Amino acid sequence: MSRSLVILLLILVVIVGGLFFLAGRDAEQTPVRVEKAVALENLAS
Repeated sequence: MSRSLVILLLILVVIVGGLFFLAGRDAEQTPVRVEKAVALENLAS
């Protein structure tokens, strides 16, 4: 195999491995309630 093909395959393996790593992470977060004051003039429209 040529050197450039080996480097390309290595980069491809790293990218695919990174995608599987990111897909398997537990990124679920509980929702946070945000309360914001609203002026009464804005509610009429």
